[in-house]
Amino acid sequence: MKKDKNRTSSKLTSADLLRLGFPAGKPMGTALNLVHTYYTELGKKHQIELLQDVMAAPDQYQMHTTLGPLAQAILAQQEAAPIALKPEKQPYVVYGAIGIEQGALDQMEIAMRLPVTVAGALMPDAHQGYGLPVGGVLATHNAVIPYGVGVDIGCRMSMSIFDIHAGFIDKNREKLQRMLLDNTCFGNASFKRPMHHEIMERPEFSEIPVVRELRERAFQQLGTSGGGNHFVEFGTVEIHAAENDFDLPPGKYLALLSHSGSRRLGANIASYYTKVAMDSCPLPKEARHLAWLDLDYEAGQEYWLAMNLAGDYASACHHQIHERLAADLGEAPLAKIENHHNFAWKERDSLGREVIVHRKGATPAAEGVQGIIPGTMATPGFIVRGKGNAASLNSASHGAGRTMSRTQAIKTLSQPQMRKHLQKAGVDVLGSGLDESPMAYKDIHQVMASQQDLVEITGTFYPKIVRMNDDKKYVEVD
Repeated sequence: MKKDKNRTSSKLTSADLLRLGFPAGKPMGTALNLVHTYYTELGKKHQIELLQDVMAAPDQYQMHTTLGPLAQAILAQQEAAPIALKPEKQPYVVYGAIGIEQGALDQMEIAMRLPVTVAGALMPDAHQGYGLPVGGVLATHNAVIPYGVGVDIGCRMSMSIFDIHAGFIDKNREKLQRMLLDNTCFGNASFKRPMHHEIMERPEFSEIPVVRELRERAFQQLGTSGGGNHFVEFGTVEIHAAENDFDLPPGKYLALLSHSGSRRLGANIASYYTKVAMDSCPLPKEARHLAWLDLDYEAGQEYWLAMNLAGDYASACHHQIHERLAADLGEAPLAKIENHHNFAWKERDSLGREVIVHRKGATPAAEGVQGIIPGTMATPGFIVRGKGNAASLNSASHGAGRTMSRTQAIKTLSQPQMRKHLQKAGVDVLGSGLDESPMAYKDIHQVMASQQDLVEITGTFYPKIVRMNDDKKYVEVD
C-alpha cells in the first residue's frame, strides 16, 4: 500500500489547533477525538484542512454523520453568553490601603466576584496589573487562573549567606563587579555553554506539546535572569536574633541576592494557556483576563504540570547563578533562603477545604515559613518568618511595590536624581534605567509596617553592588 506523503508520525495535538486559531474548550476536545477516531488514515495536513473547513462554516456541517458534533460544539460556543459574575463582591482584607492605587482595588473587586472565588486579600505593595493585580492573593475552588499566576511563572527570590565579613565589599568593589559581569546574563543574552541541569530531563518537556516546543530555548536560557526589575546583587545581611533559622551567630555577613523567574518558558506557557482559558471560559469584558481552567479537565491538568515545571526551572536558574558566583568567590555558602511568588498552590483553608491559592506578586507566609522581601536597589530588604495569618491567606508582600509605571518613571525622573539616591546609599549599579529608579517605588519601611501581623523580621539585607539588564548603560557612583 502506498504511504500518504503528507502523513507524519506525530499525532494532531491541541497545540497544533491552537496555533491555527481553533477554539479551545469543548470544540477542541471534540475535534481531537474525531480525527483520532474516524480520520486516522488521513495525513496530519489533511486532518488540519478538514477541521479548518468545519471551523470556517460550521453551519454547513451540523447534519454531517461524523463532523456534526464538532460543528454543533463550535456553534454553541460562538453563541454562548459570557459567564455571569456574582452580583456583589465577597469581602477581603486590604493591607496598607492608603498607598494602593484605585486600579488595583478595582481589579481585586472584580476578582472577588468570580463564581469560583472562595477568598482573597491584597498586599501592601499592590499595584495594577493584568487580570489579578500585582500583590493580589486569590483562593478559588478547583480552578486555576493563568493570569492569576502571572506571566513570569515561579518568579522568586534566592539568597546565599557567606562566612565573609561585610567589610569585604568596600575593599573589593571592582572585583565583585567583575564577578557579576562574568557570571550573570540578563534579557536576551545567554551563556555560550549553558550548564546542564536535571530539570531539562523532566518528562513534561516531552509529554506536553507546547512545552516540548520550548525545551531548546529553555536550555539556552538556563542560569540567566530576565529584564525589568530582575537583578543579581552583592550586599550585607545582618542577622538579628541569637536564635535564627540558620544557626548563625548574630552579626553582619556578605550575601548574594537574586530575583528572576522562568524566562521565555514561563511566558509562553502563560500566553498559551491564557488563550485556552479565555476561549473555554468566556467572561464579561472587565473580567476576561481572569478566565480559569477547571482542574478536572485536560487543559487545567496540563497547565498545572507546566506551571510547576516553570517554577522548578526558575529555581534551577537561581541555583546555577549562585553556584557560578560561589565558585568565583571560592566560598561555599553558610545558609540559603529561597521563596517564590507568581504561582498557585493547593492549600487548605480555615474550614479544611482544598483551595487553589494564587499569589501574584505575594510571598508565602504560613507560620514559620521563611521568605525574602526586597526593597529597591537603594533601600534595605528583609528576611522574614511567616506568622500564618488566615485573613491574608498566609501571604505577605513580595517587595516594595511601584508608585510609578515604567513609562511614568522614565518621563518624570532624571539620571542626576537617581545617581544622588545611589550615592547616598553607597550602591553601585551595573545596568538598569530610570524605570527601576528607587523613587519609582513605595517606601519599603511603610510597606513592612503595614504587614506586622503577617511576618516578623529576622534579618536585614543592604544592597551594595547591583547588576540588572542593559549593562551598557551603567549608573555609577562618583
